[in-house]
Amino acid sequence: MSRTGNQLARLESEEVARGVRLLLARPLLTAVYDHDGFDLVRRRREPIVKWFDYYCGWRVLVEPRAGYARLFKTTQRPDRTRPLFDRRRYMLLCLVCAELLTTPTTTVDALTTRTRQAAAAEGLPSFDLDRRSDRTALADVLTFLEEHGALESDEVQVRADPMLITRLLAAPNPPSAVDGIADLTHESRYESAHRSLWQRHSVMRRLIDDPVVYKEELTAGQLAFLASPAGRKVVQTGVGLAGCTLEERAEGFLVVDADAIATDMRFPDDDSSAKVAALLLLDRLAPGPARFEDLVEEARELLAKFRNWAKAYQSDGGAGRLAADGLALLEAFGLARTDNGTVRRLPAAARYAVEEQHG
Repeated sequence: MSRTGNQLARLESEEVARGVRLLLARPLLTAVYDHDGFDLVRRRREPIVKWFDYYCGWRVLVEPRAGYARLFKTTQRPDRTRPLFDRRRYMLLCLVCAELLTTPTTTVDALTTRTRQAAAAEGLPSFDLDRRSDRTALADVLTFLEEHGALESDEVQVRADPMLITRLLAAPNPPSAVDGIADLTHESRYESAHRSLWQRHSVMRRLIDDPVVYKEELTAGQLAFLASPAGRKVVQTGVGLAGCTLEERAEGFLVVDADAIATDMRFPDDDSSAKVAALLLLDRLAPGPARFEDLVEEARELLAKFRNWAKAYQSDGGAGRLAADGLALLEAFGLARTDNGTVRRLPAAARYAVEEQHG
């Protein structure tokens, strides 16, 4: 291959890798939100679609004229540690989307009225804009739809994109046709497929989607796949094509994106008090397991020592909230686990512990 050919091939591989990671971070990628990112995915859509299909069994839909790309991620292990909304907002999101599918162009007042009527008709908790909590919840839902390109609004009128609204749900089965979450995420394609297909897809989904994967959490079949030369080659190739590297330790695996493109949340990071507290709590857990009350006391001492820091927590009950928020981050990133009120540090935490960074 000529030098020019090598350069073009390298450019394509780099762009495909970036496109894969962009979709991992934002499964519904719109030109309005990220014009350059969407344009890259549009241009490299064929190899990007093939990567997700082969390595993860996930479908990617790219609509150049409509200006969006949608990665339909499916999992049998829904992540309950970082919900997008609380139960109230999820309910409002469903009601608002249903109304917008019926009437895409309307006014804020009319949408509010119909949403309130729909909640009453379905026997759901009442929705009333006279309540501040309901006004805030509705504003959060409308902001979410706007950020995903499914809604445009001004002070009076809202205009929805019905197609994008229908793309928000990534489940392989429609909710109206199933009885529960397990049926919603069931993938019939694996019922008649060779088990190696499911092993490849399930392993890659875990590695790509989870901050850390511990061997104790994998099935015997998944471990056998990773231990086999063929399986290991598939994983290393797939991770490499995505522009990442695979780290293996005795306890498990970690996929590292040095450019931090493939994640919607970074850790460690000092952009919030909870993340700073999480790092300090890791140091507190280094000698051994602790009770949650011990972490609250650690947070209380931090707040007392740095009175101009974490002002949102400098109030009654602030230490408990700070400890809870920090611990929630550690658990979400696979760095700590709580069992019967006892918190223990997990092996991956060694990468971030404060004492080890300064040792």
